[in-house]
Amino acid sequence: MSSRASLLRRLIIHHHRSIDDNIGSVQPQHQRQLIPIRHHYSNPHQRYSNPGPDLAGVRAFTSLSTPWPCRPRASLSPSSFFSSLVAGRGQGEEPEAEVLDMDAGTVRCAANYAPLTPLSFIERAAAVYGDRAAVVYGEARRRTWREVRERCVRVAAALATRFGVARGDVVAVLSPNVPAMYELHFAVPMAGAVLCTFNTRHDAAMVSALLKHSGAKVFLVESSLLDIGKAALKRLADQPNAASIPFLVIMSDDAGSGEDSGCAADYDYEGLIKNAPSKFDVRWPANELDPITLNYTSGTTSRPKGVVYNHRGAYLNTIGTVLAYDITPMPTYLWTVPMFHCNGWHLPWGVAMQGGTNVCLRHFTAGVIFDSIARNGVTHMGGAPTVLNMIVNAPAADRRLLPGTVRVMTGGAPPPPRVLAGMEELGFVVYHIYGLTETHGPATVCTWMPEWDTLPAEERARLKARQGFHHIAMEEVDVKDPATMESVPRDGEAAGEVMFRGNTVMSGYYRDIDATKEAMAGGWLHTGDLAVRHPDGYIQLKDRAKDIIISGGENISSIEVESVIFSHPAVLEAAVVARPDEHWGETPCAFVKLKDGARATEAGIIGFCRERMPHYMAPKTVVFEDLPKTSTGKTQKFVLREKARAMGSLTKTGSSSKL
Repeated sequence: MSSRASLLRRLIIHHHRSIDDNIGSVQPQHQRQLIPIRHHYSNPHQRYSNPGPDLAGVRAFTSLSTPWPCRPRASLSPSSFFSSLVAGRGQGEEPEAEVLDMDAGTVRCAANYAPLTPLSFIERAAAVYGDRAAVVYGEARRRTWREVRERCVRVAAALATRFGVARGDVVAVLSPNVPAMYELHFAVPMAGAVLCTFNTRHDAAMVSALLKHSGAKVFLVESSLLDIGKAALKRLADQPNAASIPFLVIMSDDAGSGEDSGCAADYDYEGLIKNAPSKFDVRWPANELDPITLNYTSGTTSRPKGVVYNHRGAYLNTIGTVLAYDITPMPTYLWTVPMFHCNGWHLPWGVAMQGGTNVCLRHFTAGVIFDSIARNGVTHMGGAPTVLNMIVNAPAADRRLLPGTVRVMTGGAPPPPRVLAGMEELGFVVYHIYGLTETHGPATVCTWMPEWDTLPAEERARLKARQGFHHIAMEEVDVKDPATMESVPRDGEAAGEVMFRGNTVMSGYYRDIDATKEAMAGGWLHTGDLAVRHPDGYIQLKDRAKDIIISGGENISSIEVESVIFSHPAVLEAAVVARPDEHWGETPCAFVKLKDGARATEAGIIGFCRERMPHYMAPKTVVFEDLPKTSTGKTQKFVLREKARAMGSLTKTGSSSKL
C-alpha cells in the first residue's frame, strides 16, 4: 500500500473510531475493415475556410499501443510530447471509413463522426449570433461574435506563420481577464496548439520554471504583467543549458483606443491580428483526445503539476457545466473567475456555446461587481466563497439593486452557510459546484430540490453547502475506502476519499507518468479529499487529508471549525490549521480576519466555539491577521501551517493537558 493510501486509511480509521466512541457486443478488431470515403467539412464563413481535421496520425499521449494508454515515449522532448505521430497515410490520400459491423452495415465516417471540440461552439456562435455582443470591456470595447471569431482565426494564423507554431506546440499566457485572454481560448487551439495559462500571482521564478517545464514556444504577456514576464524569460535564458527561449508577445490594454501599443507589430498582439495572413485553415483536432490546454495546479501546493486537458473532455465538461449552472441561450456572464483557473471553469467555451455576452474585468471589488451587474444586465457570474463573502459584506454605499436574477456558481472550498444565506437575502441564486484541476474544474453540483424551498433559511444553507452528485458529463463520483476501494455507507458519518471516473477526468500529469498512474490507480481518480455520503446520496466534504487535525486520537475537521467561527458576527474570514502540541499531538489554530470596525478577542472566539461544538474541536489558538490567498480566492493553508508550526507546542511538558 502506498504511503498516501496508508495516510488516508489511517485518517478514515480515526474518523470511524470517533463515531463509535460518541448496449450489445463489440465487433472484434480483426473483423473491422476500412473503406475509402470522401471527407469534407463545410464552413459558413467567407473569409477563412475550415477543412476537415488533419488525420495524419494520433498523439503519443493518446497512443493505445502500450499497457498504460497515457504513456509518452521516452525520447520525446517537452515540445514534441504533444506532436502528432505519422500513421502511415499521406496528406493527399482520401480519409477512410471504419466498418464497425459488416453484417449490420454500420460504419464510422465523416458523415457520422467528427472529433468533439469546443472550437465548434464559436463557429456556431458566429453563425447564429454573429451580430450580437460577444465581449464587453469597460465603456469603450464591445465586439460581436463574428468579429471575435475572425480575430481568433487571425491570431491562430499569426501563431502558425509568424512563429512556426505547429500541432502540439505549447503557447503560454500570463494575463488577467481581458478580452485577449478570452480570445486565446479559441485562437491557440485553432492553430492546433496547446494553451497554457499561468496564475497571475506567480512571481518571475515560478513563471520561469513553468515556461521551462511546459516547453512553451510562444509566451503572451499582458502589459501590466510585463515586468514579471521579462524577468522570467531572463531567468530562463540565464540557466545553464538553457532551453530555447519562447517568443514574447505583448498584449496591450484592449480598453483603450484599439490602436497598436507601440511595440514592433510582429510582437504586439494587435499587430499580429492586423498583419495576419488573409487566409488560414483552422487546424481541427485529428483526434478528440488530442490535448487542448495545459493547466498547472493551484498555488495551494508548493510544486504545481501540469494537468493535460483534451478536446473531448473540454467539450463534454463545458456542456455539463452549462446544464448544471442553468445557463440558457444568450446569457450575460461577468468574469470574476480567473480564466487561468481550469480555463475559467470552461465558461469561455460555455458562453460561446450559448451565444452569450462576456463582461471582462481586469480587477474587481464588491462595488465593481454591483456596478457591472447593474450596467450590463448580468445574469451569471462565479467565484470562490471569498468572492461571495466580499459581496455579502459590501458596504451599503457599494450595493445596487439587482436588475434581475443573478445566478452565481461557487466552488473551490465549501461555502460557509452564513455566506450562502447572505447571498440569498441579496437576491442571488447560488449553485454550489465542486471539482479539481484534474477533473476539468466543475465535476459535481448540489442539485437543488424544489421541496427544499420551504425549509428554514439555516436548513437551506446547510443543504446547499453539500457537494452533491456528479454532473451529467462525469460518469461517476464515489466516496471510497482507499485501501479496499469499497464504497462507504451512505450514513453521513463514515468517511472516505472522494474519487471520480469518466470522460472529464484529465488525460494525465504532463511529463510525470508515475504521478498519473498513482492518481488513477484502480480505475478511479483519487482526489485526496475526505467526505461522507448522506442517505440521499449527496456527498459532503469533510476536509483535505492534509488538513485534518488529529488531536488526542480524534479527527477534527478544519471545515467544521471554520464554519462555526464564520458564524461569529465580527468575523469576515477564518482558516483553521493544526498547531503542534507535545501532549495532544495537534490542536486547532485559527487565523481570523475581522470585519471593518469589528472587535473580538482570542478568548471571545474560543468561548464562542466551545459553546457550539465539543470542546476538543474548538481552537486553542486564535491569530488575527489577513489570510494569504491564491488569485482564485483559495486560502493558502500551507502558508498558515508553516506559521502555526513556527509557534511551537501550545502545551508544554508538565503543564495542564485539559481540553
